[in-house]
Amino acid sequence: MLTLYSYPPLFGVADNNGYGLKVFAFLKLAGVPFRHEHIFDASKAPRQQLPYIVDGDDTVGDSETILAYVTGKYGVTLDAALTPAQRTTNLLVTRTLDDLYWVMSYSRWQDARYWPQFRDALKREHPGLTDDGLMKAKEFNAQRYYYQGIGRFEPDAAMARGLADLAALASLIPSQGYVHGDRPTTIDAGIYGFVANIYFYDINTPLKQFVASHDALVRHCRAIHAAVSK
Repeated sequence: MLTLYSYPPLFGVADNNGYGLKVFAFLKLAGVPFRHEHIFDASKAPRQQLPYIVDGDDTVGDSETILAYVTGKYGVTLDAALTPAQRTTNLLVTRTLDDLYWVMSYSRWQDARYWPQFRDALKREHPGLTDDGLMKAKEFNAQRYYYQGIGRFEPDAAMARGLADLAALASLIPSQGYVHGDRPTTIDAGIYGFVANIYFYDINTPLKQFVASHDALVRHCRAIHAAVSK
């Protein structure tokens, strides 16, 4: 059976990282059986990044590569009816989520206003984590942020970037149904992966305030959450 390796849960979602939760939701929506293994150490993962899957002799990393692999091997039809224009929209949304990821991560590990609450939440839910280990992860992420670019922003400027990403997403979510119709497709799993890690996040950041104030985003998040939590 296919095994998904991703970060542990937090605040009631199956993975506290948007990319792992995206893959989890996709597998659930696609009806592909899998085991879910939660790990913190990504040193043995492809490119030392989570999530990744092991499927027989195949090991596949990178969330988009995983989705393409599973779609091809298991004949997933979630996106079979999409038009070329809808597939282009999906690409643009995926890139927007990539940008939002850095703001979300920065707000947790780097922003002094929210880091202590995030640290304490991780320790409550995962008592095996040590202060030393968390500080090493914090320092590692600070280095990543600097070279990626978001680490050179002031906290409010970084947050503004994430709010702009969320505003773009909110403009695409209908009041009923999903991005491309009455049934969820792959892009809905992707949006859920990130929005759920904001909406269910028990720390009142501006990102959470934005999501909570947009009924369509909340409805979409809760609908996918219900579908993948069965």
